[in-house]
Amino acid sequence: MKKILIISDGEIAHHFIHRVMDTYTSENIYYIVQTKAKKYKNVNLSRFKFYEFDPTSLYKLANLLKMEFAQAIIVMDNQMDVENTIKNIRTIKKQLRTIVLNKWNMKNEDPNVVLINSNEILSSRLIDYLPNVPVIAQNVGIGEGEIMEVLVPFGSSFVYKHIGVIEQKEWRIVAIYRNRKLIMPNRRRMIQPNDLLVLVGDPAVLKSVYKAIKRELGQFPEPFGSNIYLYLDMNLLNLDTVEELIQRAMFVQNRLKHILIIRVVNPSNIDVIWKIKEYRDEDIIIDINYDSVNLKGSFFNDIKAYHVGLIIVSNELFEDYEMRNSLYEAHVPVLKIAQKELSSVKDASIILSDNRDLEKISSTIFDISEQMSLNIELYNYTNEHQEAKEQVIEHYYNLSTIFSKNIKVIKKSENPIKKLKQKEDFIQILPFTKKLTSRKIYSILSADSERLYHKLSNYHQVFIPVQI
Repeated sequence: MKKILIISDGEIAHHFIHRVMDTYTSENIYYIVQTKAKKYKNVNLSRFKFYEFDPTSLYKLANLLKMEFAQAIIVMDNQMDVENTIKNIRTIKKQLRTIVLNKWNMKNEDPNVVLINSNEILSSRLIDYLPNVPVIAQNVGIGEGEIMEVLVPFGSSFVYKHIGVIEQKEWRIVAIYRNRKLIMPNRRRMIQPNDLLVLVGDPAVLKSVYKAIKRELGQFPEPFGSNIYLYLDMNLLNLDTVEELIQRAMFVQNRLKHILIIRVVNPSNIDVIWKIKEYRDEDIIIDINYDSVNLKGSFFNDIKAYHVGLIIVSNELFEDYEMRNSLYEAHVPVLKIAQKELSSVKDASIILSDNRDLEKISSTIFDISEQMSLNIELYNYTNEHQEAKEQVIEHYYNLSTIFSKNIKVIKKSENPIKKLKQKEDFIQILPFTKKLTSRKIYSILSADSERLYHKLSNYHQVFIPVQI
């Protein structure tokens, strides 16, 4: 939930606040400062907070700026008031992005202050009505949201990604504006913080892309889903194993702060069922399937009905060929629990491969590591395809800077799987691609570390589907 500060005075400000109230606002809380209070009808008081004071007073504005705002907007009628208000904001919040309605051709050199020239906006809008003159930007297309501008925030999951690794289905990045200059995108172009992206595509798809770009750490299992889902097949598990799985799933739930759904299939032991029911709680849902018919269909129904964002399964279940394919088809991250303590895990270990899938899932890896308090280790098997791996390493170093999270790159001339087998207290994270769904016998002669995931089956593993 982002806090937006609006400092307002005059008729334009009054109309602007009305427009904000008519806009979808569930993602923001607006703090509105007025020099003279105005009344608004049908105000959602949980989203709009009103204050009446003079913002040119540093003392009064300082009290409000003790909060952390994502952005400030200044719409006022007097130039001197605007300049003093900007000065007050800069005294307290030097980096706060501030949008200012500029009626007086004011000049500005502060990169965090954006001046919106009202005369330019009005003249540009009027030109659109002249015959034989090209229409610019806002009126191109059918005007239903198929063209969108998105400012990439500093902590975005898109920052420092190469455009070539971003899957663009039914949408495209067609232009990048950086420091007020147009940059044409290509596959090797890297997205930077504060880039303004121009997107073209299906309006519904662009809404999802917008959310993905604005997503920051601390949201996992979003954008995959909202809740955690533990799948227990009683044909494969005994009471002790069931209790261990539930305890470890509850540990994950405590770190991620989401509802845990425990799905039980093939219930065969009434004592075990009663034991499982004892875990029912306000944030824990127990759902027992007494019908063994069409378990695959029921599984996919659960993913949708419970809005599942993380599936937790036992090692035995993941080893099952049919179940592993179903997990892949669900397109949801999977945590495979081994017979080891999860609470003692300290490191998230990633083996670099010669493809770019690890760059595509990098933001999810950082998010999981942040919420689970894990260090990130990249194992670089220095055999071949080093150029592609170095680009991935560069990407992870850049992300480590913006997320203030250290990473460790470990170079190995031998397959790092052998090294990891000698290590304890780690969890392996890898992309969940189609090649992981093949039977193990086909990977015996493979040198692909992802195909050989089962070599580390005695350790906890997270499989992340490759998406936007």
